[in-house]
Amino acid sequence: MRKDEKAKLIRETGIIAIMRASSSQALIHATEAIRKGGVRAIEVTMTTPGALDVIKEAKEKYRSEILFGAGSVFDSETARMAILAGADFIVAPSLDKEMIFLCNRYGIPVVPGCFTPSEMINAWESGATFIKLFPASILSQKMIKAVLAPFPQLEIIPVGGINLENALVYIKNGAIALGVGSSLVNDQLLENGDYQEITRRAEKFIALVQEGRQ
Repeated sequence: MRKDEKAKLIRETGIIAIMRASSSQALIHATEAIRKGGVRAIEVTMTTPGALDVIKEAKEKYRSEILFGAGSVFDSETARMAILAGADFIVAPSLDKEMIFLCNRYGIPVVPGCFTPSEMINAWESGATFIKLFPASILSQKMIKAVLAPFPQLEIIPVGGINLENALVYIKNGAIALGVGSSLVNDQLLENGDYQEITRRAEKFIALVQEGRQ
């Protein structure tokens, strides 16, 4: 799948599930539940034990059915290792121009973390595919709308504190997609094997994205 096709899939579905799975098996079980709910993009954070092996095994199973990205990537060296392991996209907590350059060289969507309008436009001019607004939880939900007024070319994905109560507001304020963590998949749900609840939450998030875009 080409870079533009991956970016299009993220735009269309509007949800990136952020997971810290303890193993590739746990990730695959959760992926099945999430996929049933309509989510097609999963970010595996590099804080996950053996994250690169987890991404590689999951990618071999699902191929182009699901996008598996690497998250919490701090530098271009780690980004390259993740790409070689099969990562479909790279997400960073901060802005690193070398990482953006490397991902574009490999034709991989890259989502650097930004907090201010200056960082956002700097990231965009450097070649970022999307802008990760992080941490979104300590900012007004109207931040995205305010930034898009002078910079309508930006495609912003808020991350941090996104839940079923505020997802609709973020989409209505112009978010191109949402990065959703524990409010979609968390350790308790995985430990209890409550995959039906994960599917239900995924369906609800997808429905809120669609409602917000109408």
